[in-house]
Amino acid sequence: MLSVGEKFPQFNLKATVSTDLKNAFVDITNDTYKGKWLVVFFYPKDFTFVCPTEITGFAKHNQAFVDRDAQLLTGSTDSEFVHHAWRTHHKDLNNLPFPMLADIKRELTSSLGILDKEAGVAQRATFIVDPQGIIRFVYVTDLSVGRNPEEVLRVLDALQTDELCPCNWHQGEDTLKVA
Repeated sequence: MLSVGEKFPQFNLKATVSTDLKNAFVDITNDTYKGKWLVVFFYPKDFTFVCPTEITGFAKHNQAFVDRDAQLLTGSTDSEFVHHAWRTHHKDLNNLPFPMLADIKRELTSSLGILDKEAGVAQRATFIVDPQGIIRFVYVTDLSVGRNPEEVLRVLDALQTDELCPCNWHQGEDTLKVA
């Protein structure tokens, strides 16, 4: 699995951005959000149980990520059409404020090293990528355990200080100073 300090892989994926079929699908690459922080979180499958709780959890914090010049991207190995059907039929996903990446060829998940060997789907993995395309944070949980979007936001805040941040540090608190 790629880790902190490594370059996020090049990608070019279809993404679902709307339930309106006229403008539901777009292509997204590394350059789509050039100069921004990226928070890319993968989940195993559409039409499951834990995944929508995480996606809606991140959606509730979308504005906080935007305020930090960060773009949320989510994705799985399902197709853009499956993403569209899920968004259309799951009331909590109808108006997601961020794209759902379709890694149907499993190229990005394989490059990242997060393709689950047993299930053949994306692991529940989160990457914070800085504006230069460098991975600064990786967070992976078991397929059965959901993530905490507030913790991802806390870590983004800490990374953006470019200072030493103690355990449980939150935005606005003092950072550590080397004497």
